[in-house]
Amino acid sequence: MSDEVAPGFVRVRLDVSYDGKDFSGWAVQRGRRTVQGEIQDALRVVMRLPEDGPPVELTVAGRTDAGVHARGQVAHFDLPEELWERHGEQLLRRLAGRLPMDVRVWRVAVAPPHFNARFSAIWRRYAYRVSDHPGGVDPLRRGHVLWHNWPLDVDAMNEAAAALLGEHDFAAYCKKRDGATTIRTLQELRWERLPDGVLEATVKADAFCHNMVRSLVGAMLFVGDGHRPPSWPAGVLAAGERDSAVHVVRPHGLTLEEVGYPTDDALAARNLEARNRRTLPGPGGGCLTPCR
Repeated sequence: MSDEVAPGFVRVRLDVSYDGKDFSGWAVQRGRRTVQGEIQDALRVVMRLPEDGPPVELTVAGRTDAGVHARGQVAHFDLPEELWERHGEQLLRRLAGRLPMDVRVWRVAVAPPHFNARFSAIWRRYAYRVSDHPGGVDPLRRGHVLWHNWPLDVDAMNEAAAALLGEHDFAAYCKKRDGATTIRTLQELRWERLPDGVLEATVKADAFCHNMVRSLVGAMLFVGDGHRPPSWPAGVLAAGERDSAVHVVRPHGLTLEEVGYPTDDALAARNLEARNRRTLPGPGGGCLTPCR
């Protein structure tokens, strides 16, 4: 598969944020409100594209689920050069006037050669926020912070997190999808208690499989409140299958904070690597990517 842009087209990068509360996730779904659907519709209107013509199709770095937020989402689409010349300079301001207030485009720019919002990414960084305050969550933050009604031990959670770092098959923490690998490289996983008392998990990986972050957080909350020892999440990982004790926590505490990309001259190589067959050392092996 080539990432070359067709002659007569330009590839446009969008940097996006949204409050996921009222969206059925990123991806277009018939009869449901989605982030992709809102942006594609806004692009069609502000560029005066015909309603019965082909839609502007966005490719995204990470397809967030219903209720998940984003501060640093990245998407791209290909646009005929004449439309870019006509609308590109005003596109950002026009989108601001057309989009609903719970989704914003912060940057519109021509992407470098070989850029692909999904396959060029070398990491995605999420944050999950939890309050263990006995009184609950600040009402002004209730849509972005989970309340956990048990005191949490940050040191125990970080001990558990350290054992999950590196490249593993995260099948025990993922909802499997046909043809998709569950092998991932978890680059960073740590907890800190912020000055306001909220606990924030930083979760960074080359890619994530479905429900992976929320499952990892659920396991570590069980450690933090004393229901499981710090060794338990690593034991679940090694078992390689879903454990009914691992809860997928609610989506509203999760935010996609940032997506990382290599230098422009390394984009083509990264795209190829991201599409390669992915396996772990030893018997067996992985499945074909793509990774999210």
